[in-house]
Amino acid sequence: MDKHVVVGAGPVGSAVARELVAQGVEEVVLVSRSGRGAPIEGVVRVALDVADADALTRVGEGASALYNCVNPPSYDVWSTWWPPVEVAFLAAAEATGAVLATASCLYPYGEVDAPMTEQTPDAATGAKGRLRAEMWARARAAHEAGRLRAVEVRGSDYVGPGVTSSHLAVVAPRAMAERPVRVFGSADVPHTFTDVRDMARTLVAVAARPSTHGRVWHAPSTAPRTQREAVADLCAAAGVPAVRVRTWPRAMLSVGGLVVPFLREMRETAHQFERPWVMDSAAAQRELGLAPTPWEDSCAAMVAPVDADGADIPSAPRTGTAPAPAR
Repeated sequence: MDKHVVVGAGPVGSAVARELVAQGVEEVVLVSRSGRGAPIEGVVRVALDVADADALTRVGEGASALYNCVNPPSYDVWSTWWPPVEVAFLAAAEATGAVLATASCLYPYGEVDAPMTEQTPDAATGAKGRLRAEMWARARAAHEAGRLRAVEVRGSDYVGPGVTSSHLAVVAPRAMAERPVRVFGSADVPHTFTDVRDMARTLVAVAARPSTHGRVWHAPSTAPRTQREAVADLCAAAGVPAVRVRTWPRAMLSVGGLVVPFLREMRETAHQFERPWVMDSAAAQRELGLAPTPWEDSCAAMVAPVDADGADIPSAPRTGTAPAPAR
């Protein structure tokens, strides 16, 4: 029986679990700390402390793929939260032989002056960017040493079903209420957004193909939009007039950061919204046969009501073909 273990039941992990079921995987295990959540047909939920390497290894026994879709509870705990979790994933992947497919972000690249490709060097100087870069470097080194199989998928700010904590999602409720919103950085520089369903399809695709392992892939993403355009598009999807978009002053991160940990941590990544932040995903589209979810569909998913059982969470349109999971 084919078994895949997805760790992290947030928007990305849940999308991966649904994608695996859609592709006919026989046993899909969705792991979270509580083990609770809306039922997903064909998915078994399991409660687990992800930093417990032994427990993660036991759950991963017999699995062909182990997906790291977890995320720290807040920005200010990255330095202490990630290290034991990273160790647990590496240990479980090595012990079970499951492919370790990790959902990651663009932080490792640091401040860039051109569109990011998979060949852009990991040159971040900030603590969070360096941490994620070092995590991938260690996983890749273990892969190259033959101790395990690893692959990483990176995406930009998330959009799509279930997303509530991204920059765009945070302002969405106010925009839906036809009230002005404020965003960080500039409202008028291009910014890439990634649908969580495209992250999921890419993770499942690369986990299944040994030829893709040992490297980073960018999840297929639509053409960049400015924050002002993105907010207007959300309003259009909800059938309300576009609202005014203003920006928070840069000084807010410095002054507010003295008392608010989240704002203090935001200073490291503020450049992503102050200058163009564009991710090139041509490689995944060309080599994996995947295409991004249409932007209009991503916006519609962001504003669509979701029933308590999650039954109306939409799947990504099949604009590209992902290979079948490894058997």
